[in-house]
Amino acid sequence: MCQQCDVKDKLPDNAASKRDFLKTMSGAGLGLAGLSMSRAFAADEKPLPKPENVLTPDAALERLLAGNQRYVSGNSQPFDFMQDRAALVGGQNPYAAIVSCADARVVPELCFDEKRGDLFVARVAGNYISPDILASLEYGALVLKTPLIMVLGHQSCGAVIAAISAVEKHQQYPGHIQTVTTAIAPAVRAARKEQGDKTDNVIRQNVKLNVERLEHAAPIIGKLVAEKKLRIVGGVYNLATGRVDMLA
Repeated sequence: MCQQCDVKDKLPDNAASKRDFLKTMSGAGLGLAGLSMSRAFAADEKPLPKPENVLTPDAALERLLAGNQRYVSGNSQPFDFMQDRAALVGGQNPYAAIVSCADARVVPELCFDEKRGDLFVARVAGNYISPDILASLEYGALVLKTPLIMVLGHQSCGAVIAAISAVEKHQQYPGHIQTVTTAIAPAVRAARKEQGDKTDNVIRQNVKLNVERLEHAAPIIGKLVAEKKLRIVGGVYNLATGRVDMLA
């Protein structure tokens, strides 16, 4: 007999009892599911592949910015693929997650002078938080215990420039490109009254709005932020200098 038929045959006769019975079965099912997820997400007993990546949110940000300073000054560390290869076969524990634009000129691992296994990078044109990007960041924060997320914008962002044209000139784009400009449109509207370069203003607003969204993202990211286990920050990458400027 199938499990569903078996449950049906055990239902009490009266309606109220049936409802109570179903609630009990549902609760039991959720409990089992929760237990299964806990086991699936539980950290392995084996040593972490990169113990030095276990940091507080503030220490993670300090390390990230120190790496950018090395990159800007031309003192990046030599890359050694062999050094971490064996350790990373069995897992990962990155110390920071980066939401970066897909722009080929912006490479987080390079601009923060980090190696394989150090950064958990999610990239999309316009560095905005889509459901898929959010799910990836939730995995990084909940499962990999990453203590820091940076939303990283950059100068001369083509996605932002397209979004400005879409909002102000009603420009239409082919395929699914319009979904990108629609996602960035709130930043275009938020920057309308700001003085200075329009594109730069929208780039900064786009970062700020997505940082704010992450800080309140239910059910995982916002909770970890409230518990001070996770910090969300924003920055803008300067194409000319390589410097990442933090946004307040």
